Amino acid sequence: MSWPEAPVLRAQRIRTLLGLAVATLCAGLVGASPPAAPCGGGERIAGPVTDPAAYVDPFIGTRDEGNTFPGAAVPFGKVQLSPDTTGSSTGYDRDSRRIRGFSAVHLSGVGCGIGGDLPAMPTTGDITSTDNGTYASGFRHETESASPGSYKVALDDYGGTEAELTAGTHTGHQRYTFPATGKANVMLNSGQALHKVTGSSVRVLDERTIATRVTGSGFCQGTEPYTVWAVTRFDRPFDSYGTWDGAKVTEGSGSSEGGGRRGAYARFDTRGGDRDVEAVTALSYVDAEGAARNLDAEGGRSFDEARDAARRAWQKRLGAVRVSGGSEERLRVFYSSLYRALLHPNTGEDVDRRYRGWDQKVHRAKSHTYYQNWSLWDTYRTQAQLLALVAPRESRDMALSLLDVDEQGGWLPRWGYATRETNIMAGDPVTPFLTNAYQQGLLTGDGEAERAYRALKKNADGVPPADSPYLGRMANEEYIEKGWIPYEPDRKRDKPGSPDFRHSGSATLEYAAADGALAAMARDLGHTDDAERYTERSRNYRSLLDPRTGFARPRTADGTFAGPSDPARSKGFHEGTSSQYTWMVPQDVPGLVSRMGGREAAEKRLDAFFAYDRLTEDPRGTANDEWVAGPYDYYGADTYNPQNEHDLTAPYTYLSTGSPWKTSEVVEAARCRFTDAPDGVTGNDDLGTMSSWMVLSSMGIYPVTPGDDVWGLNTPAFDRIELKLDRDFYPRGRFTVDAERGDAADRYIRSVSAGGRDTSRTWITTDDIRRGGSLDLRLGASPSRWGTGEDDAPPPLGRGGTGESGH
Repeated sequence: MSWPEAPVLRAQRIRTLLGLAVATLCAGLVGASPPAAPCGGGERIAGPVTDPAAYVDPFIGTRDEGNTFPGAAVPFGKVQLSPDTTGSSTGYDRDSRRIRGFSAVHLSGVGCGIGGDLPAMPTTGDITSTDNGTYASGFRHETESASPGSYKVALDDYGGTEAELTAGTHTGHQRYTFPATGKANVMLNSGQALHKVTGSSVRVLDERTIATRVTGSGFCQGTEPYTVWAVTRFDRPFDSYGTWDGAKVTEGSGSSEGGGRRGAYARFDTRGGDRDVEAVTALSYVDAEGAARNLDAEGGRSFDEARDAARRAWQKRLGAVRVSGGSEERLRVFYSSLYRALLHPNTGEDVDRRYRGWDQKVHRAKSHTYYQNWSLWDTYRTQAQLLALVAPRESRDMALSLLDVDEQGGWLPRWGYATRETNIMAGDPVTPFLTNAYQQGLLTGDGEAERAYRALKKNADGVPPADSPYLGRMANEEYIEKGWIPYEPDRKRDKPGSPDFRHSGSATLEYAAADGALAAMARDLGHTDDAERYTERSRNYRSLLDPRTGFARPRTADGTFAGPSDPARSKGFHEGTSSQYTWMVPQDVPGLVSRMGGREAAEKRLDAFFAYDRLTEDPRGTANDEWVAGPYDYYGADTYNPQNEHDLTAPYTYLSTGSPWKTSEVVEAARCRFTDAPDGVTGNDDLGTMSSWMVLSSMGIYPVTPGDDVWGLNTPAFDRIELKLDRDFYPRGRFTVDAERGDAADRYIRSVSAGGRDTSRTWITTDDIRRGGSLDLRLGASPSRWGTGEDDAPPPLGRGGTGESGH
């Protein structure tokens, strides 16, 4: 089936009239004039980076809704000790000038308020307010600094009191250097956070220790309540202490419990020469005893020792990826992105291996570390694959932790925080997340693959019961019966979260992509009938393609296409438009291209979508002006949105139209949106998802079919990338990508060798990485015929895992 060019897109129509035909003609001419280099200029550093941590700037992404945090954490740690500024619902805003506390829990790049538990704040003088917005202090960026595992700032309102932060896996370490005063206070606020606190308590245990408990809910549309326990131990006895209940402060009080504003303070006299006060806070989602054990295990170090250990942990993690041949600016962007990609998910278990499951009962981890915090709609597209490469042991444990969630909580989640499901975002993201773990060779333990398959099959074929907090595939009955989810935006629901009937267009595409991923896994495991059934369901994306326009549109229960036919004004797509979501068919890109009328017709549409005619002349301007620019400009656009997840794979569609150089050009322009400035992350980072896109596209290998093991190729940002891999998962222990340039202007792939074998394919598999050990790209100043054959395109999902890249 093919369609006439849609007459409804304003920008597309204008570009067509002004010269799209010329650009399309040039697209078919190998050796056409190359575009100008969009970004990454400056002197290139030839040798491999020796200290990647030195290139990390935690302030990148703290402006313009990147919503990253600059504070202290270790890779995948339970604690993220970081400043919270006034006016920010997610933690830290670079443009704010007041800090209201240093809280122990943060998620990098979320779009709604969550975490911010137990903000600690050093103050001086009498305590005149218990509201952290009121006792917040001014600060200046000139006295603020951050690096992996460390943060420091001076608080102007309290005599320049210096706050320093670092972290361990279960602990946050603080050092406060006060002016000489008889009233140096550390306020522990249990009743305020970035989310809604429904109840809290504080107890002074002894002259150096305070225990707290915080119960709350939140995140976008609210969750069932969860509880976090903490114990804070100081390195010296208090000179006095007290608690507060609302606005009432009671000196000498040892406890406070209930709703509203509550907390405790410890007071010290710093006039005797020792002006430093150190404290360690340990967290547990299990109970107070768990927090105490975590403190005993990690709280014995001095602040400097803890900071040095955190730095070493980051040096080891970041040092597993060494790059050469990039500018200082690109190195900062790359390693800061890799840093953010390694922050989450987070350790959920305590040092005694206990954790609180989603049945709210206490369990003990045995064969794997238990993790929590799952932004699955985002991370299944990029971060899951990156972690499978650089942190496969943790990635395996994360997959097994999700199976624990299913078995203990009754269903697989969509978006999990702490011990609760939030049900945020539409579709079925957990399926490609877990099938990715299988396809990457992580679920090789006894029965692990079948255990995962059973959970995924239950999720794919059913709907959680009414008394379950999970939404799951809430529209499954209609989807299976009709082949699409009916567009019913006003349909009533009994559970919070993102309703698939309201976002039926995108949810149908997400279900179909998940079905394709599950079909491949079923086929591998010998479940042939299931594989055929899921494969057929994976083609349900076709039911949304409007033959009049060629774009995906939601349908009502009777099959009528719903909403405006203009794909820029479409309804029924979650945080996007039909113009963008139509490309989200990773399970069957060849089929989508065919239904668009073939490679030439599909490429013409891609050219319009990416404003390719302008991009060849002004890549940076195109990325900033033609593409979606605002972090929340989800609707009303007919061009590429590099700031949200559903569009991330779209540039790689050119691999399937026979113009792989256009993939490299578009990806390079998109990389320009990432800079080393505070606004240098495109939109919400979503627990490292956008950062993982940056890392993978800069390495030149990108997971074009989430849930499978196929990696599309593009021109890397660096001359050489060296990955040090875990030999238990990658026996060679390394993988290198070499981009051979005869000249700095060489930026087009002219030939490829994978594992010493030449290949014209535009993709490799994880087996190629595991067995071959190397990818050699020879670059030139203009495009070539490499990768232009129909057989060179990435295959439909499930048909690429042969491990044979050569022809």
